[in-house]
Amino acid sequence: MKFIGIDLGWKSQPSGLCCLEWTDRQLQLLDLDRKEAIADILSWLDCSVQPNEPAIIAVDAPTLIPNTTGSRLPDKLTHKYFGKYHAGCYPANMNLPFAERTVNFGVELELRGFVHAPTIEPQKLSRYQIEVFPHPAIVHLFGLERILKYKKGRISERRLELIKLYQYILDILPTLTPPVLLSSLNGSLVLEIPSTGAALKATEDKLDSLICAYVAAHWWYWGEQRNLVLGDRTTGYIVIPQKILDFGLSI
Repeated sequence: MKFIGIDLGWKSQPSGLCCLEWTDRQLQLLDLDRKEAIADILSWLDCSVQPNEPAIIAVDAPTLIPNTTGSRLPDKLTHKYFGKYHAGCYPANMNLPFAERTVNFGVELELRGFVHAPTIEPQKLSRYQIEVFPHPAIVHLFGLERILKYKKGRISERRLELIKLYQYILDILPTLTPPVLLSSLNGSLVLEIPSTGAALKATEDKLDSLICAYVAAHWWYWGEQRNLVLGDRTTGYIVIPQKILDFGLSI
């Protein structure tokens, strides 16, 4: 079973891409990449997951948008439940410039057999897609009091926050269930956190995609036992891991 994380560029920006594989009761990191054109992203996906191979794809973007104006139900619920962590998400509706791109991307995944999975039978092999949101996932997985603010602000401040995220990934993800073996990509997950804006954004996209892929694995492994689902297939939905306590126990 493979777990794909896609930090999708909502407009024309590049997208972070991650591939994890469930092997010997742990997740191995197979690939961490970044592509710009949708065609290149789909080509990467087709190479990473063979036809009919079981996988779940977690996309950080609204791939289901039933409303023409305003906000979707899951968008509102992120503000209700995660606003105190500064983790409310951007509202989505079909009149916004990014909507056609993100919805069509979800359709492309469906054409490849990846069905939306706002409900799931844990550890069942199939082909699924879900929408995820890294900010609240990071808060819950790493037991934080607020989001890591690596997306906005001065480059020096963003860099320090991204270094924190990188260290949490290295220190904590291998201790969770399912665990991640981060030494499986070319020897180890070694990323230099850059000091310039464009390079910093590229690293941010990759780390976000890794978080997306891990949320996919957590959803597949535990289902609703240790995950939250905000919304449903008709309203749009976002899957978020429940809060982790003592790195391995969740509520």
